[in-house]
Amino acid sequence: MDRNTKPYFNHIILGDEENSDDLIQLIAPDHEEEAKKEPFPEEIPILPIKNTVLFPGVVMPITVSRQKSIRLVKKVYKGDKLLGVLAQHNTNEEPGPDDIYKVGTVAKIIKMLVLPDGNTTIIIQGRKRFEIESYLQEEPFITAKIKLLSEKFPSKAEKEVKALVRSMKDAASKILKLNPEIPQEAQVAIDNIDSPSFLTHFLSSNLNAEVAEKQKLLEINDGMQRATVLLEHLMKEIQMLELKVEIQKKVHIDIDQQQRDYYLRQQIKVLQDELGYEGPDKEVETLRAKGAKKKWPKNIAAHFNKELDKVMRMNPQAPEYPITLNYVELMVDLPWNENTEDNFDLKRAQKILDQDHSGMEKVKNRIIEYLAVLKLKKDLKGPILCLYGPPGVGKTSLGRSIAKALGRKYVRMSLGGVHDEAEIRGHRKTYIGAMPGKLIQNIKKSGASNPVFILDEIDKLSSDFRGDPASAMLEVLDPEQNNAFVDNYLEVEYDLSKVMFIATCNSLDTIHPALRDRMEIIELTGYTLEEKVEIATKHLVPKQRKEHGLNAKQFAIDKKALIKIVQGYTRESGVRSLERKIGSVVRHVAKSIAMEQEHVAKVTEEEVVRILGSEPFDNEIYENAETAGVVTGLAWTPVGGDILFIESSLSRGKGKLTLSGQLGDVMKESAITALSYLRSNAESLDIDYRVFDAYDLHVHVPAGAVPKDGPSAGITMLTSLASIYTQRKVKSKLAMTGEITLRGKVLPVGGIKEKILAAKRAGIKEIIMCSKNRKDVEEINESYIKDLQIHYVDRVEEVLAIALLKQKVKKPMSFILDMPNSSPALIQ
Repeated sequence: MDRNTKPYFNHIILGDEENSDDLIQLIAPDHEEEAKKEPFPEEIPILPIKNTVLFPGVVMPITVSRQKSIRLVKKVYKGDKLLGVLAQHNTNEEPGPDDIYKVGTVAKIIKMLVLPDGNTTIIIQGRKRFEIESYLQEEPFITAKIKLLSEKFPSKAEKEVKALVRSMKDAASKILKLNPEIPQEAQVAIDNIDSPSFLTHFLSSNLNAEVAEKQKLLEINDGMQRATVLLEHLMKEIQMLELKVEIQKKVHIDIDQQQRDYYLRQQIKVLQDELGYEGPDKEVETLRAKGAKKKWPKNIAAHFNKELDKVMRMNPQAPEYPITLNYVELMVDLPWNENTEDNFDLKRAQKILDQDHSGMEKVKNRIIEYLAVLKLKKDLKGPILCLYGPPGVGKTSLGRSIAKALGRKYVRMSLGGVHDEAEIRGHRKTYIGAMPGKLIQNIKKSGASNPVFILDEIDKLSSDFRGDPASAMLEVLDPEQNNAFVDNYLEVEYDLSKVMFIATCNSLDTIHPALRDRMEIIELTGYTLEEKVEIATKHLVPKQRKEHGLNAKQFAIDKKALIKIVQGYTRESGVRSLERKIGSVVRHVAKSIAMEQEHVAKVTEEEVVRILGSEPFDNEIYENAETAGVVTGLAWTPVGGDILFIESSLSRGKGKLTLSGQLGDVMKESAITALSYLRSNAESLDIDYRVFDAYDLHVHVPAGAVPKDGPSAGITMLTSLASIYTQRKVKSKLAMTGEITLRGKVLPVGGIKEKILAAKRAGIKEIIMCSKNRKDVEEINESYIKDLQIHYVDRVEEVLAIALLKQKVKKPMSFILDMPNSSPALIQ
């Protein structure tokens, strides 16, 4: 390969300083006169060169690297030093006759230098143009028979020639001024050239044009024509340079502070690269590489790359830069279609649920059904499960067990007190401090697009002027919509259909009706005494022992002691208070061990009382009533079931009804309904109708500071009033629940399991309830109700027949009314 350098025009700067003066002198003599006297051979070796054209009179350095060319140069340099130089019209590394032009220049080697790398540099001067007549050989180098071409240029004295020469010099001078890259020494060289022919050759050699254009100039025999064509090229070059200068001036004027900052940042980038610092561009490229590995839809990928391109065009100091960068980081961090593999071993899932949770058979069966459908269908678009029940029964931990059984990621989002819609849907990016909603944040944190997502305390959602988050949850929990959930910050659709949402709540009344319609309610009732003891033995005691740094040998607790804690120190449906009481006992033992005091390794009932103090709750809450009008009712509370007493008394008056004990509207209406039923059926119940107008009735529910309400005290109210008016006592250890109508029909009520468990804790032996509640009782484990006798009724007459004893406390009401000056104290 011949790596040809630029002509002598630039070699004054680029060349060797030691040889520069000699080279300048070489162009001073009139080579045309010498060329006429110098003999040239008819056969001459040919040296192909590329990327340039040699003109007569021009001195040019050429680096020769091809072996064929090196042999040619060495042989010529030892002889007459003449060779033919032809330009290549292609870049072939081994040029042949078909790869070079026909017209070239005979050149003389002035000097030859052998470089350390094996290449050879020769300095040649063009002498005379020639044309190839025929090729004689190609090996070991090309040799050809040539015909010299004569120059046809008018006399120097002609005005036309002088004008043309002056025009070419002026054009060349103007180019030198417009192009600062050309060395100023070239102006001196141009001024010292008098020959029109050599001036044309010199300027043609240094013309900023393609090899083909220069070759055309070389092939023109008429000097005036060649000079005219050259002048046209020079004028075009002047116009291009002037336009370039004009554009540069405009650009220089238009450059503002931001553009200057850009150039400075580019320089900083180079320095940062040297220091190994990853600047914004590297950060963007890192994000782009991460995005290329994501399994997201094509439209999401296109949106992501568009946002990255926007970041590349931004000034890092601009306020929008960190916002957009955070946005693309969120996109690339979200798990798009990145799912964990589900474990559909349902027997294993059943085992995990049984290990983690005692009881709750109905709930666990429903969850296994849910997982079974998911296993068969692979894409479950069913109702969202909502675990409904009192605090502490294990709703949230049940969701964790489901995630463990399936092998999915577990995410919990507390909705208690959430009142801003943006916490669900996110903020728009235009806001300061904008961020995605908690749904997207938690899914990003989980690292999977199909986690088990617990929406805790969904009934505690509230709304204010910032929006209604419950309405925002409608799209999230709708299986037909959540496959295209749009977060305000994310702005693109995200598929939530693979997420297993499980909501928890303590009350259904405060849940948005449309939101409740999207969920399947699974009720978790309270635990029985046996279940609480089992949970404490299997889970709570080992957990507290571990948290307090004890082992099984250092701490154990007797079963009777656990029963004592459950009955005497807790009053709840769940086991949260039970765990705290067990923790208190464990801490007491841990303190004794740490202080090296005497302690009992196995805690008994007596130790529990000593450690926890006196019992805040009585074991036996039920009290036998010796007077008429006292009835035990069953009530549901947010922490489980409870029993309550309804007391009635009569006093001389005008038939006034008084209700006390913080009763709600429903219970007041139940009392009025019961009294109306007794008035209309007084004769059949053996009640003198005059009693209702002659005596005032007072109905009281003890614990007056506690608000009480609910549609379950109807038959209890009726039994209490019937007892006081008939003076017949209520059967011992009997409780009841149910609502009534004016026609005497008994209606079913809810919370049956909690009420039955409360009755059993209180020592109740018999329960009266509506026959339609039989299905609720059948769902309760038989072992929990084996000691209870349940009476199913449809009419209030059946209730009174079971509840009221036949013997009367005092004389009949009619006898008392007929007595003169009878004392009201007789009827209490």
